[in-house]
Formats: sequence, structure tokens, C-alpha cells
Amino acid sequence: MQTRKKYIFLTFLVTWLLLFFFGGDQLRRFTLFSGRKAEARRNWPRWMDRSLLKSFAEPEELQSDGDPSLPSPRERREARLSVYKNSRCRMETCFDFSRCEKHGFKVFTYPRERDQPLSESYSKILTSVERSRYYTPNPEEACLFILSIDTLDRDHLSGQYVRNVDEKIRGFPLWNGGRNHLIFNLYSGTWPNYTEDLGFDIGQAILAKASFYTETFRPGFDISIPLFSKDHPQRGGEKGWLYQDSIPPKKKYLLVFKGKRYLTGIGSGTRNALHHIHNGKDIISLTTCKHGKDWEKHKDTRCDKDNVDYEKFDYQELLHNSTFCIVPRGRRLGSFRFLEALQAACIPVLLSDGWELPFSEAIDWGKAAVVGNERLLLQIPSAVRCIHPERVLAFQQQTQFLWDAYFSSVDKIVHTTLEIIKDRLVPHRSRSRFLWNALPGGLLALPDFSTHLGDFPFYYLQHGSSPSEKFTALIRAVSPAGSPSQPIIRLIQAVSASQYCAQILVLWSCEKPPPPREKWPQSTVPLTIIQGRGKLSDRFFPYASIQTDAVLSLDEHTSLLTSEVDFAFVVWRSFPERIVGFTTRSHFWDPEQRRWGYTSKWTNELSIVLTAAAFYHRYYHSLFTEYLPAGLRELVDGLAACEDILMNILVATVTKLPPIKVTQRKQHKESMLQQVKGTAGAAGGQRFSQRQDCLNQLVDWFGYMPLVSSQLRLDPVLFKDQVSVLRKKYPHLEKP
Repeated sequence: MQTRKKYIFLTFLVTWLLLFFFGGDQLRRFTLFSGRKAEARRNWPRWMDRSLLKSFAEPEELQSDGDPSLPSPRERREARLSVYKNSRCRMETCFDFSRCEKHGFKVFTYPRERDQPLSESYSKILTSVERSRYYTPNPEEACLFILSIDTLDRDHLSGQYVRNVDEKIRGFPLWNGGRNHLIFNLYSGTWPNYTEDLGFDIGQAILAKASFYTETFRPGFDISIPLFSKDHPQRGGEKGWLYQDSIPPKKKYLLVFKGKRYLTGIGSGTRNALHHIHNGKDIISLTTCKHGKDWEKHKDTRCDKDNVDYEKFDYQELLHNSTFCIVPRGRRLGSFRFLEALQAACIPVLLSDGWELPFSEAIDWGKAAVVGNERLLLQIPSAVRCIHPERVLAFQQQTQFLWDAYFSSVDKIVHTTLEIIKDRLVPHRSRSRFLWNALPGGLLALPDFSTHLGDFPFYYLQHGSSPSEKFTALIRAVSPAGSPSQPIIRLIQAVSASQYCAQILVLWSCEKPPPPREKWPQSTVPLTIIQGRGKLSDRFFPYASIQTDAVLSLDEHTSLLTSEVDFAFVVWRSFPERIVGFTTRSHFWDPEQRRWGYTSKWTNELSIVLTAAAFYHRYYHSLFTEYLPAGLRELVDGLAACEDILMNILVATVTKLPPIKVTQRKQHKESMLQQVKGTAGAAGGQRFSQRQDCLNQLVDWFGYMPLVSSQLRLDPVLFKDQVSVLRKKYPHLEKP
């Protein structure tokens, strides 16, 4: 037994010796190969391995994307985060809601110091705030505060950089660590890193900033605004470039870019690569390195050729004739090119990774822009070619809507910022995403009126609904007599006989008290007397008594038949967003006086329907009273017969459409002509002069002429046909 064990042991030993001598080399190779394979699997590529990468680049260069002067991504992130010590601020934690409870959302701007210079852009921002309906000169009433110190340009190399901001704001008794403050900024950081350093501690203030990084943006607290130039208009602004004759949407060029190319530093990578997609046919990508004082020191082999090609194309011509416009990042994330593309209806193709787009809290940019990736630049041409023409047209239309609604002026940019903040205060009564992204836009859709789309006059068609089938008549009475005048009695009787009338409200605008109820005529509908304040703007106050969608605005001396009222109301129900009425006026440009003129002549053109006899939606009462600033309503109250011009301008601003004129009786026309002739003397001339002054002052306030001219007049069906009177729907209108 022991001998057997000994043989087994010797056999095992000999086997291992043979394996070692004859197979050892293969085992060593196998082990070495497996170890290298595992090592490669774990560590390749070794980013900092000098033995592998020494002949290609230094590790320091690899860390900084080819520019040793730039910090690493981690360093840039840490620098950005260090700017915001209150990076976790939210409205619930860094905003005092109690300041807004008593007086509502009011905004106070710090008094401007004489020795403190203001840039043109910041002066426009402060003016926009002071022109808004939320402005208050009393800090005790304020819910939000805005500094008078210019914080737009925080590049310390800039001539507009304001120093010692920290010391100045700490001396303000209202600062309170920045709580309930709003700070505007367009430029932050400086060469070469362009971090988001503002040079002072913003504390708990809300930051409205251009070129906002998503990493430092505090959702629901900060607001991203667009970068705009100092020449951006204060109010009004130019219209978009998309017109009806520019359809179909396909243009000469598919994709264009013309701009600076940075040879070094942040932002150079994206712009240096743009030449790869240029084909000289439907894709034009032109760059120039001829900018800055020392561009020749850094010029590369492409510079000379690029500079020559750059001059061959006009930038405005490219904007007009291209479907898509590349909007790459500059030194900072945003650029002026973004607003230029929106205005030109050139669909922006954004190449700016990490950019929090302007007003992204409210605007759905997926309907107006193509958001690309800087690293996938070469895929952009094929991606935009795949977009269907119908969607291209929808994109272009949305760019025009967004430009006109929120970006065409400094006023609109600032007011959009304020409205977004106001919506946060009462979330259950804030604008929906739909209201912000559909005509007429969030600024003209007041959530205080309603949050239900069916209550607004401009969404009936989209939702397949109709306004209510009744109207409220609002008669403005100024007669000083102790009893109702005969004209108003006849008017009440004619209006109350309408099958569509729900109630009649008499706005008593006389110093003497109204006659007792028994002296008013009997009517089949409720008659209510409302005591006015003696102001012309009282007729457009949103009285709680008005429950119907339609309002029939009347003067006490207006003469109408019941059939006229019925027909006008039927017409209005087909156009509930417009003013529909009888007496019209028109405006014109006087080249000699270089101002707008106002005329009552019976011409083919009309742009104003007088509210002495007109239907409109009750929402315009709320818009007139709550949207327009108090100063504008005071202007109207100080000028005779100016309130109806303002109402027409307001409705035209919302709809971009003219009013509608309906048929009048022959006697009514003649009586109106006699009234016009009767006022043609000194008093009449003064009245028309006031109306003309009113029109020009309103145009100056809005920044453009909102009124739209029309030649449309609507008559009843079969009104002029030679048929039996019994077959006519409105027979009384035929009487001579």
C-alpha cells in the first residue's frame, strides 16, 4: 500500500516537472497576456500616461481642451457655483410673500443718484419698470425692489463696470440681504474664463440674467432673459419679417451663419468647426477672424481665405433668404444673433450647450427653435433637412409670435420678467403654458380675469366654442335733467325689445343724483343704475354686474332700432374678439405735419368704431382697467372723446385686426352727418384737434401705430335684394 502511494506521488511530481520545462513559456505568455488585457480593460486609455501620449500632447493641454489658459470643466463649475452662496434659493425660502399681501404686486425702483452713471440699456430697463402697471413710488407698498445701480455689465474690463457694488448695496436700508430684490445682468465674467462672477454678492435676490448656465440657474426663482443691444427699442419695436407673400416657407438657403471666429479661448471650438458644414450652395457658413486688436498675432492658415469669403455675402440678405440660422455660443452662451433670427423668421438652430433659454419657464422653445449639440455639429444639416415643410412653417409663425409678444422691445422683455414673477406669487391663478405660447400671448391674457380659456374672446375658434347668446347694454348718461331725457327712453325701449338683451345698465355720470326708479321706462329686462365717478374711462370699468360675454356700449343720444341691435349682435358672435359697431372713423399719416391724422369723413377706409354704439367682449373692460397703466387712463380722462380711440387701439393691439362696421339706417347716417356738421364750428374743431392729439400721444406711448384699416362692411342677408319684405330677415332696416 505504501509502495502504491509512493508511485502516485512520483508520477504527480514528474508531471509537474515536465509541464514546467516544456510548457512554462506558454504559461508565462498566457499570464502576461491576460494581465495586460485586464489592465487595458481597466485603465485604457490612461489619460495622464506620458509614455503613451507624450508625442501627441502635454497632459495640461488635454485638460484644457487645447488652450492652456482655460480652466478645467471642474474648475469652471466650481467658479460658477462659488458666485451663488444662496444656490438653493426658492420663492418659498428666499422671498417674503407677506410684502405682497396688502397692496398686491407692486415694484419700486431705487432713486437714481446723480453721480452714478447709467448705461443706455439699464436706463431703458428702469424706464420700462416705471411705465408698467405695477410701478409704485412708495417703497412701503412695494413687493419687489430694483436697484438703481447699473448691474448689466459685470466685466471688470468694461468701461461701464460699476465698482464697489457690495459696499453700496449694504448701505441700502431696504436691501435686507437681497430679499425681494430683482437684479438684471447681461454680461458677467471677463477674459479668459468668462465665469458667471458678478463681482458682488447677490444674496437672496432674484437674478434676471442673459447667458444663464443651467448648472447655476435656480428653477422657479431666477429668470433667463435674452441678450439685447443698447439699440434695442424702448417700446413698440419693429415687426417680424414673415409676411403672407413669403409663403411657401422654403427659401433660397437652407442653413446660414455669418459671424466672428474666435481663434483661441472659450467658445472658439464651436465657431472654428463651422466651416465643415459650408457647401457654398444651400448651406452658407462664413466666419472671419478679423476682429479685435491683435487678431493677426493669432491668425491661422484659414484666416485670409475666410476673410475674403466673408465679404461676399450680406448678413441681412442671408437672414431674409434662409430657412434656418445657426446661433452658436460666443464668449458667453447667448448672443445678439438669437433675437435677430427670431425677428427674421429664420428658425434658430442653437449650438450653445448648457444655455438656459430665455423665459424657458413660460415659453415652449421646442415649437420655435432647433436645439442642437455643439459636439454633433456635422449632423445639423441632415437633421434640418428632415423637418417637414408644414412644421417649418409652424416654426416660422411661432418665431414671429414670440418676437412680437415678448422680445421686440425692452418694455416687453422687462414686463414679461415681471409677469413671470407675479405668476409665482399665486400659482393657482397663474397663466397656463398654453396662454404663454398662443396668440395674443401671456402679457395680454390676464389670469386675474380668468384661468379658463373659454372666458377669453380669442380662443373660441380654437376650442370650437361660442360666446354667450345674450348681451348687456351699458348706457352712459350725462344728462343734467331731473328726469331721463327722451332719447335715452327711446334707446332703452329699443334695446330692451331685443331678443338677445339680458340686462341694461345705466352709467350715471352726472353730478346730480339719478332720477328715482319710477321715472325710468318699464322694460322686459332688468334695469340697473350705476353711479359713475364722472370720468370718461368709467364706461370701460369691469363692473361685477356685467355677466354676459358681450357688452353693447351706448351713449344716451344714440338712436338705434331693435333690428339694428339684433343684427349687430349676430355679427359680433361671429367675430367675438373684435369691436363691431355702427359709427366709424379712420386714421391717416399726414406727411406735411409728420404726424397721424384723424378724420370722420365717409370714406372707404375705416379703422375706428366709436363706442357710442358698439359691441365688444367684456374682457376688454378688464384689460383696459388692469393692463393699461394709470397714467394712460388719466391721459384719456383729460382729453375729450379719447377713450374710444384708446379702446380701439387696445383691441387692435390684441387682435392685430380691424374693427367691423355694420349697416346703419339712412336716417341714422343723415342724423350723424348733421351732428358732424353741427359741430364743425370752433367747438367741433377743438374736439377734433383733441382727438388728433390723443391719437398721436397714444401712438407715442405704444411705440407704433396699432390701428388696422379695413374696407369691410357687413349688411343683413338679402338686405338690398329686390324681394318681398316678408322674406327679409331684418325688414325694418329697409325703411327710407
